Amino acid sequence: MKKYLIVGLGNIGSEYVNTRHNIGFKVLDFIAKQENLTFSTAKLGDIAEYRIKGRTVFLLKPNTYMNLSGKAVKYWMDKENIAKDNILVITDDLNLAFGTIRIKSKGSDGGHNGLKNIQLLLNTTEYPRFRFGISDAFKKGQQVDYVLGEWSEEEKEKLQERLKISSEAVQEFVLAGLNNAMNTYNGK
Repeated sequence: MKKYLIVGLGNIGSEYVNTRHNIGFKVLDFIAKQENLTFSTAKLGDIAEYRIKGRTVFLLKPNTYMNLSGKAVKYWMDKENIAKDNILVITDDLNLAFGTIRIKSKGSDGGHNGLKNIQLLLNTTEYPRFRFGISDAFKKGQQVDYVLGEWSEEEKEKLQERLKISSEAVQEFVLAGLNNAMNTYNGK
């Protein structure tokens, strides 16, 4: 049975729940709700597991805080013997318009501390990632406040639809592969 690890990046704690930086957690929560799953606290994160068409999918929300996400990713990859091609790391991206999806097979960390730590611990930049656009609608020097800030009212109105499309993209990755997911959902 093929195994997949879908990692949503975010920060633990109630003060971060509705922040832009926690979109990875939000996408996983949406998938868990659709699949009627409950997360359990396990080593280095909260984990939920389900099966779909002969595949086992692990949803992981690291509890290491964003900057140490690689520790949880590496642990669960090793524990469940999951190939790096079968992981998908979901993160926020300032360089994409709000809600825009970009799935890639590899790439730089783009200044994202969570991706930086994953690359360090996996010793590669070649692993699938899913970037969710949060836009760059902030004034100079306000990046941290913006990223750790809550969604605007306009963004909140569109978020459920974007989460639904994001969950479909994750399912496409698991069932049809990375290339199909990229071709179908990039730019959507």
